[in-house]
Amino acid sequence: MQVIHRLKLIKNCTIVLLTSDTLKDDVLENWCKDNDILCFRGSEDNVLERYYEASKYYKADNIIRATGDNPLVEPYFANELLEKHIALNADYSSNKSEVGSNLPDGLGIEIFSFNALKISMNKSTQEHHFEHVNEYILENRRDFKIYKDVNIGGLLDRSYLRLTVDTPEDFERVEKIFKDKKFSIDIEYTDLLEIVE
Repeated sequence: MQVIHRLKLIKNCTIVLLTSDTLKDDVLENWCKDNDILCFRGSEDNVLERYYEASKYYKADNIIRATGDNPLVEPYFANELLEKHIALNADYSSNKSEVGSNLPDGLGIEIFSFNALKISMNKSTQEHHFEHVNEYILENRRDFKIYKDVNIGGLLDRSYLRLTVDTPEDFERVEKIFKDKKFSIDIEYTDLLEIVE
C-alpha cells in the first residue's frame, strides 16, 4: 500500500481507503484495521455513490482522490493543488495527465468539493457517471468551478511517462523504481525523474 504511505505526506488530510462491500475486499478492510487506516465500504459498481457516502460520513468539505493503481502519487504537488483548490473555492481541481497536466501518468490527483460530489450524485444519469467519480463534472464543465494545474511539474512535459500500474509491464517498471537504491517513500519529483529517466 505504497500509495497510502505517499498520501500521509499530504498536510491536514485524513486518509480513508474506499473499497467495495464485496467479500473479496475484506482483505483491504483487514489491512486498514491492522495499519490504523480508516476504511469505508460501499457499492462496487457505483463508485460515485461510494465517494459521496464516505464524504457525508466523514463530513469532508474537500475530497482528494488518489487511486491504488498509482503508487507513486505526488504528495508535494498534492499539497500545492489542495491549497489552490481551497483558495479558489473550486468545485473540482486536478493535476492529472487526463486534464492536460505535464506530470507523468500516475502521479496526479483530483480534488472534489463535497458540493460537487452531491450535484454529481443527484444529476448523474449515465452508467459511466457512476463508474468514474469525475465523469459528470468533466462533461458539464460550465456548471462547475474547475481548476486544472497543467504546469505543476515545471515547464518540461513528462506526460508521456507511464508511472501507473494497469498492465504487467507497468508493474515491472514501477517495481524497478521501488527497488532502486535512490528510492525512498518520501522521494520528491525531481529525484524520482532521475530514477525514471
